[in-house]
Amino acid sequence: MDTLLLSRIQFGANISFHILFPTITIALGWALLFFKLRYSSTGQERWLEAYRFWVKVFALSFAMGVVSGITMSFQFGTNWPGFMETVGNIAGPLLAYEILTAFFLEAVFLGIMLFGQSKVPSWVHTGATFLVALGTTMSAFWIIVLNSWMHTPQGFEMRDGVAYATDWWAIVFNPSMPYRFTHMLLASFLTTSFLIAGVSAFRWIIGGQTEGVRVALKSGVFAAALLIPVQIYVGDMHGLNTLEYQPQKVAAMEGNWETGSNVPLLLFAIPDQEARENRFEIAIPNLASIILTHKADGVVPGLNDFVTEDGEVLHPRVAPVFFAFRIMIGTGMLMLLVSWTASALMLRKRRGVEGLPKVLLYALAGMSFSGWLATLAGWYTTEIGRQPWLVQGVLATKDAVADVPAAMVLSTLIGYLIVYAMLLGAYILVIFYLARRASRGQTLNPRPEPRTAGTVPAE
Repeated sequence: MDTLLLSRIQFGANISFHILFPTITIALGWALLFFKLRYSSTGQERWLEAYRFWVKVFALSFAMGVVSGITMSFQFGTNWPGFMETVGNIAGPLLAYEILTAFFLEAVFLGIMLFGQSKVPSWVHTGATFLVALGTTMSAFWIIVLNSWMHTPQGFEMRDGVAYATDWWAIVFNPSMPYRFTHMLLASFLTTSFLIAGVSAFRWIIGGQTEGVRVALKSGVFAAALLIPVQIYVGDMHGLNTLEYQPQKVAAMEGNWETGSNVPLLLFAIPDQEARENRFEIAIPNLASIILTHKADGVVPGLNDFVTEDGEVLHPRVAPVFFAFRIMIGTGMLMLLVSWTASALMLRKRRGVEGLPKVLLYALAGMSFSGWLATLAGWYTTEIGRQPWLVQGVLATKDAVADVPAAMVLSTLIGYLIVYAMLLGAYILVIFYLARRASRGQTLNPRPEPRTAGTVPAE
């Protein structure tokens, strides 16, 4: 493997690990605000119990996201210097806006949110929770703005091979940004909904059947059931936008080689990049045309339209995009099935959590991190689908990579993967450790009992 491929794998590994944690904190901040507002309006301790448990998960996730994000910023210089040299006049300010509008809010108010509940008035603590949630969302906004601009660049001009901004409004609100931002926010809320529902189901199974667990479980399930249909609709809109601006990506997602009408939807196939055809197709006639154009005879672009006369391929590798897209859709459909089934059973005769059979509680617990799988699959579909471009039509990926030995990139990649595997395993174990401790009635932050002078603590 050469430097280019190894650098792509390394950055992909870094961002795959990093994205897991903002995907939780973006929505979990708003979930915490919901719990706090419900407590303030009702005075019911169950909402405060839910808040106290999940604010610890938020703190853990926030710390992991901050630390893992640092390595990505270094890679702009170490692995991809051509990116900042070419489009740094646009990427640099957008990243700075994230710091100015998001990190400052989070840095100022996170301490109040985590440690100030008993030290400041309730409205101040609620306000701090709101501002932290707003900060995580603003951080996502600016990152998605930059990423969307890389897919659908607007509002700039090239001078001597360097991009200069001419219209910041067009840069920020580029054609794909509204769809990507909405799609990502919904993905975050679905990830968090299943995390809350899954961990709460785990706590219920092992005996932590408190009112706080009950309201958290119901909130997670009902939120997921309501949001998945919205995500399906937004995903359809996002797909139509992608068809307009990045047709080669859609062709790879559909595994469609020849442009034509009445294109079937491939449920499964094995794309053969060399032969430029699919093997072992299982398809539904006309459905791809119906989904993408809303007409059975609608024309769907083919991958063979994106090969130059001299044989240069201007579309992504088909298999990763094709299968990642189907993993995302399949995971989403499973989330829909489980959340709707759980919601229907809880609403049936108003039985609540007691209406859930044990097998469904185990299913929810097993799907605690299913949102991660769907998010990563969607991210791979989007980012691999942009290849061979780093900035669509402006900067090719091969032109931005650093000229460093492949062995150097490989050694650091191995180091990253080892550390990330350890951290990810520790993160999941800590969350379920906290769940067990809370379910056994133990205090998550025990305080030592006061002692009188001259006494010796009991063994």
